[in-house]
Amino acid sequence: MNITVIGTGYVGLVSGVCFAELGNRVICVDKDSGKIDTLNAGGIPIYEPGLKEMATANRLAGKLSFTTDLSGAVRQSDIIILAVGTPPLPSGEANLAYIDQAAIEIADAMNGYKIVAVKSTVPVGTNERLATLMRARTNYRFDSISLPEFLREGSAIQDTLHPDRIVIGADSQSAADTMTLLHKPLTHQIVVTDIRSAEMIKYASNAFLATKISFINEIANICEKVGADVTQVAEGMGYDRRIGPSFLNAGIGYGGSCFPKDTRALIQIAGHVDYEFKLLRSVVEVNQDQRFNVIRKLETIFEGELRGKTVAIWGLAFKPNTDDVRDSPAIEIIQHLVDNGVKVRAYDPVAMSNFQALFGKARVTWCENPLDTAQDADALCLLTEWDEFSKIDLGRLQTVLKRPILIDGRNVFNEENLLGTEFVYYSVGRPSMNQGVKQKMPVLQF
Repeated sequence: MNITVIGTGYVGLVSGVCFAELGNRVICVDKDSGKIDTLNAGGIPIYEPGLKEMATANRLAGKLSFTTDLSGAVRQSDIIILAVGTPPLPSGEANLAYIDQAAIEIADAMNGYKIVAVKSTVPVGTNERLATLMRARTNYRFDSISLPEFLREGSAIQDTLHPDRIVIGADSQSAADTMTLLHKPLTHQIVVTDIRSAEMIKYASNAFLATKISFINEIANICEKVGADVTQVAEGMGYDRRIGPSFLNAGIGYGGSCFPKDTRALIQIAGHVDYEFKLLRSVVEVNQDQRFNVIRKLETIFEGELRGKTVAIWGLAFKPNTDDVRDSPAIEIIQHLVDNGVKVRAYDPVAMSNFQALFGKARVTWCENPLDTAQDADALCLLTEWDEFSKIDLGRLQTVLKRPILIDGRNVFNEENLLGTEFVYYSVGRPSMNQGVKQKMPVLQF
C-alpha cells in the first residue's frame, strides 16, 4: 500500500518505518526541515533502540522516504496517517491546532479517494470534527478512521510489530476492511469499533495503566509503615489473571509524553460533559506527590538542612531506553534541590542534551559517567532504571561517595547486591531491604 505519515515524532516515525518494514511504500512528512534533513542523511532525531538500522535499510531499499512536501506526499498515497503532536494546553486539554492545520492541508492536496487515519491522541469527537473541516474544503471522497496507538517509548518497534491489539474506529466498512488488511501481518487481535469508542479506548487504556502505577505506589507507602515488602505484595497480586503483573512496579511515579497528558486530558473531557472523574484526579495527585518522597527523605537524612550538600542524580529520562525527558520526575526533583542550595551532579546515558535544553545548563554539574557523578556526593539518588546503573560495582561506588547513602527510586538493587557494603539504602516500599545491611543512620523508607 502507498502510505503517507504526517509527523515524525515517536509515533509517526516508528509507525512509518515499521509500515515500510512490512513492504509498504511510505512517505514520512514533517514541517521541520532540519529533522527531515537529518532523516534523509541517515540520522534519527529521537533515541529508540533499533530504529536507525531499520529506517536506513528501508530507505536504501526505496520503501521509505522523508519530505517536507505534504501536498506531494498526499497525492501519491492512498492512506494518510495523522501522527502530529497534541500537546497539553495550560488547562490540561489537548492542543488541536497542529492536527487541524494538517487536516486542512490534506484536504487542499487531495486528488482522489483517501483514507485519513488519525493516530494522534485526540479527544472524543475530534475525528468527526476534522472530517467536517475537510469536507468544507474538498469535493473528493474520503473516509475518516480513528487508529489509536499504544506504543511504549523504548520498546516502540516491538510494540508496533507485535501489538497486543489493533483498534480501528470506522464508520465505513470498506475503509475498516482496508485498514484491517494493512494490520493483519501484525496480529489477528483487531478490534473494529465506531470512531468515538476508538478515541475513548486510547484515553481509557492509558488512564487505567496510570491508575495501576499510582495504586501500587500507594500500597508501597503503606508497606513502609506496616513492615511489608511491596515487591512481594506486587508479585502475589500479579498472579491473579484479573490483575496481572504489568505496571505494578513501585517507584517515584510515571512521566513522559503520554500518561501525564492523557490523564489530564481525560479529566477535562469528563468535565466538559459535567462529570467529575474523582478517581483519575486522585491518580494524578498521587503521582505528583510520589516523586517528592525523594526530597522528603533527603530532608530527613540531613535534618532539614539541604543547603550546601552535594547530591548525585542518576537518570534524567522519564524511563530507560529513551531520551525523552518530558514530565520526567527528575525535572521537579532537581529544580527543588537547586532552589534550596543543593549542589547537584547529574548523569544520564542518552537524555543529557534533551534535559539541558529543557532545564538549562546552569546550576547543575553535568557528568560523563555514573562514578564521576557520585564523586564526593553526600547522597546518591537513582531516578531512572538504566542497565548501566544496575550493573555498577557498589563496592567501588561507595569509595567515591562522601557518605554511602543511596536512595533507589526505582528499586533497582536488592539485598544480595548490598551485602558486604557500607551503604545506608533507601528503597520504595521495602523495609526488609535494610535488614543485614550495615547501618550508620536510622532506616528510612519512601
